[in-house]
Amino acid sequence: MQQWLAAPHPSPRQVSVLILVPTRELASQVSRTLDQLARTLPGNVKILPLFGGVSINPQMMDLRGGADIVVATPGRLLDLCTRNALQLFSVKTLVLDEADRLLDLGFAEEISRIITLLPNPRQTLLFSATFPTEVQSLAEQQLREPQRIMLAATDSDRPAIVQRAIHVDETQRGDLLLTLIRDEGWTQVLVFVATHRMADQLAKLLNQANIPAAPFHGELSQGRRSQALAAFKEGSLQVLLATDVAARGIDIVQLPTVINYNLPRSAVDYQHRIGRTGRAGASGLAISFVTPISEAHFRLIEKRQQQRLVREQIAGFEVQPAAILTTNTGAGGIKGKRKSKKDKLREAGKSD
Repeated sequence: MQQWLAAPHPSPRQVSVLILVPTRELASQVSRTLDQLARTLPGNVKILPLFGGVSINPQMMDLRGGADIVVATPGRLLDLCTRNALQLFSVKTLVLDEADRLLDLGFAEEISRIITLLPNPRQTLLFSATFPTEVQSLAEQQLREPQRIMLAATDSDRPAIVQRAIHVDETQRGDLLLTLIRDEGWTQVLVFVATHRMADQLAKLLNQANIPAAPFHGELSQGRRSQALAAFKEGSLQVLLATDVAARGIDIVQLPTVINYNLPRSAVDYQHRIGRTGRAGASGLAISFVTPISEAHFRLIEKRQQQRLVREQIAGFEVQPAAILTTNTGAGGIKGKRKSKKDKLREAGKSD
């Protein structure tokens, strides 16, 4: 905003700042924050959020006369550039918000295409709460002699999140979710699942049990996603069943409970998921359902998080010890169950 105030303002407007984000909801959220900051400034800053899932025509109309700051998802931005509705030759500042997500394989090709449309020199800023090694190497390819600024959390800043791990059989998770919601009296629960199909199925299960629930994933129209999120925030929707699209950037004030129905793919995603609760000084609860099959994966997440959680057992949902043995995924199977080469030779009478 300071740079915009100090810079000349050509007519028609030219985009001086481009902010790229991974999700539609984050584009709206960042745009609202910038609008709030701009209200007290002299002059009129034109800030446009651009994202998919909605008709492109109104966005093309909004771009007539240019814009000062654009907040966009990569796919929709490229669509608008292809249609010559948006020019990026004047961009002086590029911001990658949730940079680790934007630089992973899901967005890397689109980001590369966008960068070819931008001028040099420019300032590039990467923002992220987590910065894995593989993403750091990608960032180094995009930046020249970057300055790294680390804002370490103090003890007072650290979220007060109680983490729990519940051992449960794969087929019992749905019933366990129902039981916990009822017994614990939770009024607002964000549940993370692996696929949009599972989100749809669980939403149906919960609604049949008179628990207001809705799915939230990338296959839904933007209208349905916005409606579900708004209902969840205002409290008329008790449970939101989300894929990882919701893990980045969504700010739900005083969200009390997050559940990992399916474990995330990585420790980084785990951190972003549970970070939806315990925000702005509030306390929160994060529960992970750990099945015999996913036990080894959760141990890896714990190792990366430098912690070890007690595995709880809920009455009526106890995991049978035999299930843990039969789902051992280590190379070579379970020791003692497979015949050795020497045993086979003995049986064939070829060895003593």
